[in-house]
Amino acid sequence: MTDEHHPDEFDLPAIAKPAEQPPPRLIVSPPLGEALASGLLVLQYRADNLRIAPVYGAGALQVVPRLGHVHVTLDDANWHWVDASGELIVQGLDPGAHRLLIELADPTHRVIDSKTVNFHIPARSAAH
Repeated sequence: MTDEHHPDEFDLPAIAKPAEQPPPRLIVSPPLGEALASGLLVLQYRADNLRIAPVYGAGALQVVPRLGHVHVTLDDANWHWVDASGELIVQGLDPGAHRLLIELADPTHRVIDSKTVNFHIPARSAAH
């Protein structure tokens, strides 16, 4: 008896490129309410059909499953930061209305999906 394996008899999804991948989708949790009261934004994000990882460049476009990261813009700033942790924590926010734009991007920074989170930091008393 031989121990021959025929590659056409089984599927290797971890290394084989599928014919088609469903589109990636960004999912963002609401901010933690108790943190907002102390001027702190805490929220989590994840993606469906894309693995969030700090991998960049055109060569990473060929990786399966897809890789990506997020661009984060606070209050319509003309700059953003890049994140791949799955959790955002922003401290020192002034009381009032704020807007956080989270953009899901591929390894070449092309935006695939985005979500906007509007939140309010309440006024704090002078005594803590």
